[in-house]
Amino acid sequence: MKHKILIPTDFSKNATKALRYAIELYKNDFCDFYLLNVFTAGGNIMEDLMNMEPGTELYETRKLDSENGLSKVYDMITMSDYDNPKHHFKTISVFNNPLEAIKDTVEKKDIEMIVMGTKGEISSIATAFGSTAIYVMEKVRNCPVIVVPLNAKSIMPKEIVFPTSYRTHYKRRELNYLIDIAKKTDATIIVLHISEGVELSKEQKENKKLLEEIFEGIKHKPHFLSHNSVESAVNIFIESRDSDMVAFINKKHTFFGSILTDPLVKSISFHTKVPILVMHDLRN
Repeated sequence: MKHKILIPTDFSKNATKALRYAIELYKNDFCDFYLLNVFTAGGNIMEDLMNMEPGTELYETRKLDSENGLSKVYDMITMSDYDNPKHHFKTISVFNNPLEAIKDTVEKKDIEMIVMGTKGEISSIATAFGSTAIYVMEKVRNCPVIVVPLNAKSIMPKEIVFPTSYRTHYKRRELNYLIDIAKKTDATIIVLHISEGVELSKEQKENKKLLEEIFEGIKHKPHFLSHNSVESAVNIFIESRDSDMVAFINKKHTFFGSILTDPLVKSISFHTKVPILVMHDLRN
């Protein structure tokens, strides 16, 4: 089966890092990679959408810049020593709001995974991920996303941390992307349960058993941390073990609530060091 992977790019180092990560992650798979650049006039997006018409000098200039930029990225891939007959690259240049362009491409091209870069290591989540990455993680709910920080290690994951409260039951198909990545990279999934030391309820025990069944056949280990702060526990754990990826299901109103909801995300420091896989609750 051929995978369809979307790589949004603004031609920055961050975007190039994400592209290289995706190419390496899927090196043994047949893939169509869609390189998407969204262009604007560079001012207010609403004004752009109202005033920048096809045919105007500004529109055509920006479009040409976008297409030339995509050509350079394409050339960078094909003219380097990169050679993978299983991979094909397609470029898309579009004038739109970035989030809407990504949503539209996911829908039209039947994209199964988005891999995108971030804007570096600043304490503010908006500047760390860039507003587009934040919106994509939060709003594009029909497609998982891997966000690759610029300062993340380039190696493929050998240990993926999956924090859970065991308070909600997961569906196998919600976790298929995590399982697929673990299989590709021969990684171990660390099922990290953080609590204040209270014994698991009957429901939590049932959910734990279900999760073990879903992860059967791949390397996984349960890990327990007694801590009163989920965010600092995850930080400490990843820091101490030098883990390679963090995976979440973006379920609303449970555990992390939505992973990206303040104030939690502001106090998570791992977001600048390890790639994050964000999957979605299929009931939302």
